[in-house]
Amino acid sequence: MTLVMESTLIRLCAVADLEVERGRAALLDAWQIALFRLADGSIHAVDNFDPFSGANVISRGIVGTRGFASTVASPLYKQVFDLATGRCLDSQGKRPVDGADAALRVWPVRIIDGDVFVEVAR
Repeated sequence: MTLVMESTLIRLCAVADLEVERGRAALLDAWQIALFRLADGSIHAVDNFDPFSGANVISRGIVGTRGFASTVASPLYKQVFDLATGRCLDSQGKRPVDGADAALRVWPVRIIDGDVFVEVAR
C-alpha cells in the first residue's frame, strides 16, 4: 500500500514585496514562516522559530554563506542555519530550548506569475 500525501500551494506575498537579503515573516495557519530573497533571485522559506532562543526571530537574521550554502544567522545567539536544508551549521555551543530540534523546517517554495507560494502537505 502506497501512502500518497496531497499538497496545497498557499500564496504568501508577491516577489516584489521581498527585499534582497532581508527577511520577512509570514503567518500561515499556526506557523510563522521566514522568507528570504537572495541576490541570485532564489527565495527560501524556513520556520521563523529560533530553536535556540525560543523566539520567532529568524526573519530578522543575517543572511550570508558558508562555503556554497546560503545561510541565515539568528539575530539573538548567532546560530547559523542552511537555508536550503534548515540544518544548524554552527550552534555556538548552545543547546535548543526544551528539547526542540536544532534544525529549521524548510518549506518548498514556488514562484507563479510573480507571487510566492509555499507547498503545504494536507
